[in-house]
Amino acid sequence: MAPYFETVTSFAAVETPNVPTQKFLEASDGLIKMFDLIGGAVFGFVQTDLKSNIAGVRRYFESTKETSPTLELLAESDQSSGGSKEATACLVRLLRGLSLTYNALQQLQEDPNAELHVCFRRSYDRVLRHHHSFVIRSAVAVAIRAVPWRDDFYRRIAQGGPVEDLDAAMKKWLIGLQDVVDHMSAWLREKSYGNV
Repeated sequence: MAPYFETVTSFAAVETPNVPTQKFLEASDGLIKMFDLIGGAVFGFVQTDLKSNIAGVRRYFESTKETSPTLELLAESDQSSGGSKEATACLVRLLRGLSLTYNALQQLQEDPNAELHVCFRRSYDRVLRHHHSFVIRSAVAVAIRAVPWRDDFYRRIAQGGPVEDLDAAMKKWLIGLQDVVDHMSAWLREKSYGNV
């Protein structure tokens, strides 16, 4: 069995600017499956949110493929449709979830002694905490404490492959993810479509 990062669309393959909607959705789906590998129940709060927002973006994309080949055009189309602007709202929330994941995994790579729960806690405090009520923040704090240990996380994701290869693939994946999140966050803010 090939290691996980070799089997899914990487965010490194998602270009910016003019982010291809289909590739972006495929890479986002890959992230969801990664959470399954490391214990889906533990990351249920993240997975549920990401899946819901991917579905919202995908629904709009599937119904407007001709006018939505890129995320930028998808948001423009959604904003000018006169409808609920649900696709743009889902895109903003999806980018927040991706930013949470990026920040946590980036910290994990940069600090070889940091445990995964510490990285997710720091990332949550930076990216999402200010968007949530006290009740949600409390639930997230409990869920974050249940994430796997660092070594277990790497073992599950590497799936028997060399950890060095995983680190190299993850680094490329994270650079691509950061490029997409940073570009789309700035673009959405500039257009006044939402704040990631």
